[in-house]
Amino acid sequence: MPRYSFLGRPLKADPDAEAHSERLHKMLAGAGVGSRRDMEALIESGQVTVNGQTAKVGDRVKPGDLVKVKGRAVSLVWEETLPKVMIYHKEEGEIVSRDDPEGRASVFDKLPRLKGQRWISIGRLDYNTEGLLVFTTSGELANRLSHPRYEVEREYAVRVLGELTQEQMNSLTQGIELDDGIAQVDSIYSLGGEGANQWYQLVIREGRNREVRRLFEALGLTVSRLIRVRFGPIAMPPKVKRGMFLDLTDAQVRELLKWCDLESALPAKKPIGRRDETGKIGHPYRRRVQKRKED
Repeated sequence: MPRYSFLGRPLKADPDAEAHSERLHKMLAGAGVGSRRDMEALIESGQVTVNGQTAKVGDRVKPGDLVKVKGRAVSLVWEETLPKVMIYHKEEGEIVSRDDPEGRASVFDKLPRLKGQRWISIGRLDYNTEGLLVFTTSGELANRLSHPRYEVEREYAVRVLGELTQEQMNSLTQGIELDDGIAQVDSIYSLGGEGANQWYQLVIREGRNREVRRLFEALGLTVSRLIRVRFGPIAMPPKVKRGMFLDLTDAQVRELLKWCDLESALPAKKPIGRRDETGKIGHPYRRRVQKRKED
């Protein structure tokens, strides 16, 4: 199908644009619409169009193509930039959803506005749980960290009304039958406490709804406070107090992508300085010094 300019004349094929085409599902994931797998399913269902034509799985797109998902235009990110990653210390009494019939406070209401992209929450925390939340603009990164098949560790500090016996701690690590199947913790140890309140630190690898609370309820104990302190390689910095945000640096984002085996999402580092007549890259300061010597 020929593309047309605003004057109505057919546009000539741009060989550079063709060379820089990318898979449609990859670009949609990079724009934060969802994971690559989800985007393939969305394309297959006929809900994605490219330049007015229904897209097919395997289609490629180029800069300038008009892509729509469910009738709404999507801004594809073509620049070789790193995805944004931000951490937030969630407070109790906030939901991790954009829509809530009850009108409760949402963490998304606090997030900085983005142009052409959107924030994706990596995992969730329930209404009464506080602690570490991670947001990104990369659907692929969000999927790699939150999908159950990758078994990424989640670490929590738990305050319980009562004290666990050694037998109960063994039960937690061996597995307890819940309504949706057997659940278990990877590790658990006591942090001490005062009076009836006892603190424990535990690690799980699933993100089931209210999983930690339900595990303790199955043992006849009530969780009075629950704080997520780590998600995979990302730990909550002490300086990030409740209600505060912190952007990860480019170096930290690169490290996170490597940890997730997503090196393909890393943009190439641009060389410093300019190429000389031999094609070599020279440091700009050294080049200036050399030129002065020649003068």
